[in-house]
Amino acid sequence: MAQQTLLSLPEFQNVSTGALVVKEPLNFWGGARVKPKDTKNSEPVYEPATGRVLCDMIPCGEEVDEAIKSAHSAYLKWSKLSGMERARIMLEAARIIRERRDEIARAEVANNGKSITEAQVDIDVAWQCIEYYAGIAPTLSGQHIQLPGGSFAYTRREPLGVCVGIGAWNYPFQIAAWKSAPAMACGNAMVFKPSPMTPVTAVMLAEIYKEAGVPDGLFNVVQGGAETGGLLCHHPMVAKVSFTGSVPTGKKVMEMAAKGVKQVTLELGGKSPLIIFKDCELENAIKGALMANFLTQGEVCCNGTRVFVQREIMPQFLEEVVKRTKAIPVGDPMCEETRMGALISKPHMEKVLGFIKQAKEQGAKVLCGGERFVPSDPKLKDGYFVSPCVLDNCRDDMTCVKEEIFGPVMSVLPFDTEDEVLQRANNTTFGLASGVFTRDIARAHRVAENLQAGTCYINNYNVGPVEVPFGGYKMSGFGRENGQVTTEYYSQLKTVVVEMGDVESLF
Repeated sequence: MAQQTLLSLPEFQNVSTGALVVKEPLNFWGGARVKPKDTKNSEPVYEPATGRVLCDMIPCGEEVDEAIKSAHSAYLKWSKLSGMERARIMLEAARIIRERRDEIARAEVANNGKSITEAQVDIDVAWQCIEYYAGIAPTLSGQHIQLPGGSFAYTRREPLGVCVGIGAWNYPFQIAAWKSAPAMACGNAMVFKPSPMTPVTAVMLAEIYKEAGVPDGLFNVVQGGAETGGLLCHHPMVAKVSFTGSVPTGKKVMEMAAKGVKQVTLELGGKSPLIIFKDCELENAIKGALMANFLTQGEVCCNGTRVFVQREIMPQFLEEVVKRTKAIPVGDPMCEETRMGALISKPHMEKVLGFIKQAKEQGAKVLCGGERFVPSDPKLKDGYFVSPCVLDNCRDDMTCVKEEIFGPVMSVLPFDTEDEVLQRANNTTFGLASGVFTRDIARAHRVAENLQAGTCYINNYNVGPVEVPFGGYKMSGFGRENGQVTTEYYSQLKTVVVEMGDVESLF
């Protein structure tokens, strides 16, 4: 009898805050969920909004080998399909996600803590990503090069084999789609390791791919932390590792992958600058600053958390930003009217509050928020909520300005001239994103050219169409996700040289 999918189980129908308990095994390979062999290292996973245990995460040890062999077997079949055949199956997966968007989003909220409104957008981005790469799959091609005497050469874009994806907890389902869609379009298989704090929804994606018709084992999910990640990175059958997460962990992933000369994509942290000139459309700049800091409770790697505001408009900017920040509805993330949910975990919440305390000690002024927030609903009293915070009186040398907080904290800094702000904006080891608000079109493009970051938003912030490449400069990583260029990171180029005449030999 076929295994029931998670989404078809009663507990996943219309999930509400404080109600979901997941008892099913959350490892998936060979086309089915797999019970772990050893449960002694299991860790509780908490629902951020309530602080209650949602499920147990049981890490994979020696079973990693089974998952990778399952992926390799599927890769041998999948890589032989034409791009059109792969596209047809991927389009079906995108259709299923679109159809079940709300159920997936509710499970994402229970596991991650973000608002249902944002989670629904995340699921939409996921199916759009799969749909986009389905469109690219049939177009993958090489070059034909004419050589003397009728001889010629051609290039073939070929898959790598088994790819490993290691995801982050802030966008669990979306990142799984971002990594798997280009990999599969190019003919690869994937073993995906979600964050140990958000183990649930990647399994739903695996089940959807199976339902759409991929070979069993093409997309597998192994649970675990650093030890499981190490087993994946060191495995001799793995050709590539794509990692999203912190800089220190990214360095370790790169070091492990280097031992096997495996290709690596790293999407790491950021401390991105958002520059607001006095000639901006102020209403848009204010909305942009809020979007650049408070999406997913501030737990976004490309957030524009260093907000540089030209001195002449600083008072108006701060007055309006504080007014709107105070008005952000914080609470039950399943409610449509909520705009900010809970942080991922209690330790992370305490870390964010520690950053705010340190900022005050270093001279920053808290204009609003920055405290643990306890919603009126009694079931949320143990949730990991923090009121969104705006910091004034910041300096470039403060910890809150230099280090990634990954919480709802906006640091605002005054500036006077374009040259000065560019120098300050680039004075960071990170380089993931940046933004500029100005009505001066020449300045906008000049600033974009001179900002050392993988993305620059002009008169907007935190928009991420799947057609557009995303990735970092400097210690924010390398390689790209999304966009056509990503196929180059999930394939390799073979040159074939064809001689049509006699061989010319020196011997």
